[in-house]
Amino acid sequence: MASDIEMKRFLWKIFEKNRAEEKSIAWLRLKAEQTKNSSSNSTFFLAFSQASRFFKKDNLELSSEEKDQAKMLVPEFELSHWDLLQTARTYLLLHFQRAKDQWLDAVSQLFETGDLYEQQALYASLPLMPFPEELLSRAIDGCRTNMTLIFDAIALNNPFPGKYFPEANWNQLVLKSIFMQRPLYRIQKLDERRNPALADIASDFAHERWAAGRDVMPELWRLVVPFIKEKFVADLKKVLASNAQLEVEAGLLALYGCESEIAKQLLQGHNEVVMAIEYGEITWEKIGRDFQEKRA
Repeated sequence: MASDIEMKRFLWKIFEKNRAEEKSIAWLRLKAEQTKNSSSNSTFFLAFSQASRFFKKDNLELSSEEKDQAKMLVPEFELSHWDLLQTARTYLLLHFQRAKDQWLDAVSQLFETGDLYEQQALYASLPLMPFPEELLSRAIDGCRTNMTLIFDAIALNNPFPGKYFPEANWNQLVLKSIFMQRPLYRIQKLDERRNPALADIASDFAHERWAAGRDVMPELWRLVVPFIKEKFVADLKKVLASNAQLEVEAGLLALYGCESEIAKQLLQGHNEVVMAIEYGEITWEKIGRDFQEKRA
């Protein structure tokens, strides 16, 4: 992982590329220096709050090179979904330097008293913060929220949960993402951290939805791919019988990812979709995007 100096330089370059007004950049430079040199926490707290007066919630719109550089600094770090305001607040946060206990106390205070957008910036910044093990319980507690903005900051495009969450908490995060119908393809390390318990949970959730006469989000079937067994085969047969093309594509994509004979048998008769999968025209990301667009 990059040092905070490297990350600060990277974030500063983003601001320099005409993404903010000169007066805003000048204010950020001044407040960052004051935050770094002041012995008072209030200097940082005030600047963190006042940043909304100088920066908008406009998306950063990063170049491909900038996206790659972010991932080089912090593996799997997705900055492309950030806005100017949360980036400015993160820049200030990286200038706030204290001894471990003092730092944790101050940042905990921010988590507990910050408004919606201040908390968004803090949770999204978790992979850049020091003392990650001490912040684990804070991140787990944050996932209990029903506020989409906060939940997304933790669960989506954030490498922190995938790296630090124990399996039970990881499974809860993924299940809540399904319950809230958030895009699973934006959860970091989703495939690497699939597990039998999560596959069973996903299947049980699908059965509850079906029993209530409701549809199941197609991305859910991504979770059962490595663990295809009789129960999941029956589920996927039901999915393939759906009248919704997106659900059928998800079922076939799940089957395509397994190597069992029964999976190969179920793929027969769907040559057109299978060919689209082989050519990369149908992926979990595409299914996730199409599902979200359909909901919008």
